[in-house]
Amino acid sequence: MLDYLRTLPTSYLVGALVGLFIAYQISLSLLLNARIRKLGARAPVRRTYLPYGLDMAYEVVKHALADRNYELWLKMFDKWASGRYTLEAGVGERVILTAEPDNIKAILATQFKDYGKGEQFHKDWIHFLGNGIFATDGQLWHNSRQLIRPQFIKDRLSDIHIFEQHVQILMKKIEQTPEVDMLDLFFRYTLDAATHFLLGQSVESLHHPQTAFADAFSNAQRVQALIARVGPLNWMIPRKRMGFYESIKIVNDFVNQYIERALALSPKELEEMTNHDEGYTFLHAIAAYTRDRQTLRDQLVSILLAGRDTTACTLTWTIYELSLQPHIVATLRQEIVDHVGLDRAPTYQDLKDMKYLQHILNETLRLYPVVPYNVRMALNDTTLPTGGGPDGTQPIGILKGTPIGYSTLVMQRRTDLYPPIESGFPAVDKFVPERWDGWTPRSWTYVPFNGGPRICIGQQFALTEMGYTLVRLFQKFETVENRMGGEFPGLHSDIVLQPRKEVKVAFR
Repeated sequence: MLDYLRTLPTSYLVGALVGLFIAYQISLSLLLNARIRKLGARAPVRRTYLPYGLDMAYEVVKHALADRNYELWLKMFDKWASGRYTLEAGVGERVILTAEPDNIKAILATQFKDYGKGEQFHKDWIHFLGNGIFATDGQLWHNSRQLIRPQFIKDRLSDIHIFEQHVQILMKKIEQTPEVDMLDLFFRYTLDAATHFLLGQSVESLHHPQTAFADAFSNAQRVQALIARVGPLNWMIPRKRMGFYESIKIVNDFVNQYIERALALSPKELEEMTNHDEGYTFLHAIAAYTRDRQTLRDQLVSILLAGRDTTACTLTWTIYELSLQPHIVATLRQEIVDHVGLDRAPTYQDLKDMKYLQHILNETLRLYPVVPYNVRMALNDTTLPTGGGPDGTQPIGILKGTPIGYSTLVMQRRTDLYPPIESGFPAVDKFVPERWDGWTPRSWTYVPFNGGPRICIGQQFALTEMGYTLVRLFQKFETVENRMGGEFPGLHSDIVLQPRKEVKVAFR
């Protein structure tokens, strides 16, 4: 037999191997389809034409680098799902993309135990987030949440002297400059407030804008975003050349110096401290429960990510929209005058009672949700409730290990989820805080802080910081003018949604 094979031309052997490979792939596909069909239907498929979906990988990276992820999602839904909002895609694997409220509800709440971050996500993010709350499932996640939750109880939220200290510095910076880039200022402001709250000492980036830590933190996120987007092909991302490992080292060195100071206190000293003691911090609180350096590092980096970037970007989008509509600023300022005047610092209750302020924040988070794209992994063979079959109404069969990408940005801008314009409801793509008077979004169509058991535990902290900042700014300044010549800044998303370009304004 071997002698016979040696007599065959090489082209015959190559052809036979190719044929066997194709037959194997077809058999594998048929087996996969059969397993899925036992669970549910298939969603529309975004077809690829190169091995391992390289053509789609190219399209994904091209759109990501051009900050056109939103347009890519819409294009795929329109072209491959006939305008519906769930489809199958993927680079080298089956991936479900969805912007359906029922599917998002299932992932985050009703089928919570079936979906999690998954082993691959944990592996891809281990250098940056470690075993922190955003990268783990099961007992590790539960332990993280139990460790962190007590630090965001109301008496900590209402203790807003930290915000006051840094907002005063922020306003001085604005006064000193005729025209400011709000994204840059808010990133520095929220970093100062977050490090003060978490670590007990601000990095003072409003005074020293080019801090090594801030730059390293941003670069680590940029590389992680690319790693996440190309799935199984992420080994192609040149992490070392892109400075990823050096950035992680800078972040670790920065955080570790505070950890060492906290651990210099004895367990008894930490236990005797309370959140009313001067100098007591988030780090002290969790160091009282664990003295494991890696655990402390992972939780601190995770909360720094949430505390700095999400708030900075939401505040920037708010100021951008307010700079285009002076009548909204006038209405907000009148509410501020009516509730607290132009001098007194607002209390926690003041912020809750200011309905127009809350409408402004809600409207910003509706148009610009903090985390525009997210992913969960199927932890078991399971289903999604809708999007399958010829009419898109059947449950979708989901095999264990299938990634599910979902977009709150796409969902919250879907015109079909809102009252029709003919009824007098403002256009979905317009920034209109008044729409929240007497209107409540349908369940699971507005989830800027996610939902279910993994709902953001820092939600009230973030809303308090943002509301406090806006009140103090518009106590001091009467107007804010847009200085961008009518240009939209674009949507950039590494992890959080931020303007692609500078947001230039002038306060008066």
